[in-house]
Amino acid sequence: MNDLERAQREAALAAEQLAESWEEINLLYSIGEILGRTVKLADAARTILTEITETVRAELAAVFVHDAARGLLQPVAVLGANMASVKAIAIDNDSSSIAAVFRARHPVLVAEHVVGSPDDGAVQRGALLAVPIIWTTPQGGVPLGVLTLSGRKVGQPFTAGDQKLVAAIATQIGTAIQIDNLVQASMAQERLAHEMQLAHDLQMRLLPSPDVVAPQATCAARVEPAQSVGGDFYHLFKLSEGRTGVLIGDVSSHGYQAALIMALTMSAMAIHAQATADPGETVVALLASLNDELRQTEMFLSLCYVVIDPAKGELRYANTGHPHAFVIAVDGTADRLTANDPPLGLGSSAPKSVARPWHRGSDLLLLFTDGISDARDDIGAVLGEARVLDVVRARRAEAPSRIVDGVFALLEGHMGTVPPADDQALVVLRS
Repeated sequence: MNDLERAQREAALAAEQLAESWEEINLLYSIGEILGRTVKLADAARTILTEITETVRAELAAVFVHDAARGLLQPVAVLGANMASVKAIAIDNDSSSIAAVFRARHPVLVAEHVVGSPDDGAVQRGALLAVPIIWTTPQGGVPLGVLTLSGRKVGQPFTAGDQKLVAAIATQIGTAIQIDNLVQASMAQERLAHEMQLAHDLQMRLLPSPDVVAPQATCAARVEPAQSVGGDFYHLFKLSEGRTGVLIGDVSSHGYQAALIMALTMSAMAIHAQATADPGETVVALLASLNDELRQTEMFLSLCYVVIDPAKGELRYANTGHPHAFVIAVDGTADRLTANDPPLGLGSSAPKSVARPWHRGSDLLLLFTDGISDARDDIGAVLGEARVLDVVRARRAEAPSRIVDGVFALLEGHMGTVPPADDQALVVLRS
């Protein structure tokens, strides 16, 4: 071979290599565009498989994505085979080359004569090239799945160059998978936030307007759940012969289970409060309605139910483990409505009624839950019951709405930016 022939051959080889490099560069550029304009991962994966199989000249390709919750490699796109025939592969499958690639985070060239796991068979036709899909982070690579190619059209084995090209593409697919994961997580978070807001709005609508007891009484109330929904609540009833019923309740814990018990209590009380004017009898009937649910959920309910009869100058109440219930007299004296019975769900005794005088126009009924008195500031100091009573005493001549505003101003000033650890409820009434 003379110098001219050698030069011509080297030029032809260089041209061939340049053409191959250009084809690979063009493929990588095309895949970048695909990922940039496609939202759904499955759609992007199918398009990428079409592009890569044409370049590498393979007939069969698949993308598997790691399902961490189930420990599986799930097929999300398949080209050259029926998608239904390709099954998920357990990541701990010792006979699967695809699972081995995921675990080792290293590409594998499986020869044509090697018989792997039956799970690999649906995507293997002759030699198999399997490359891990990796998401690179500052802390290291995170395996997200596996890209496989098989059925080489030219009848030749896959080369190291093929492996390098496919590994580069797998890195791009890893970016797409991670973006899809982030998008899905964001959408799920938005759906959850929307659903929790709907649940919050629904629970707030269950609480009655303080105006339902007018004109017999002037009332103000406020409930602030620690989460979107909670277990602190109040209820108000306009009863016969000018009487007024006032209920405050605190379900153990907070969140959705507490909200369910709260809703059941509200519904049952709407029936039982109208059946009798005696608070003890009403609470006994309420316990019968809630007993099965409290037992099954292992939850309990502290409450104080008050019936005010201005004509008789009498207040009667039943208190099942609720500590913060008071009558504030015109001189500022705070008389506690003592809890004589355990919370509903913790004892078997029937709640009893207690009677005391009620001075129409001057006495003030104050009911609140321990989420208010137990609120903590940024160094962990508790607000305390005494400071709440001080605010109510100082404002006792004002309208109930102003008193509620004053208590919550105290509460917010004490807590600052500290989120509430428990639900908070407050009712103030004058008749």
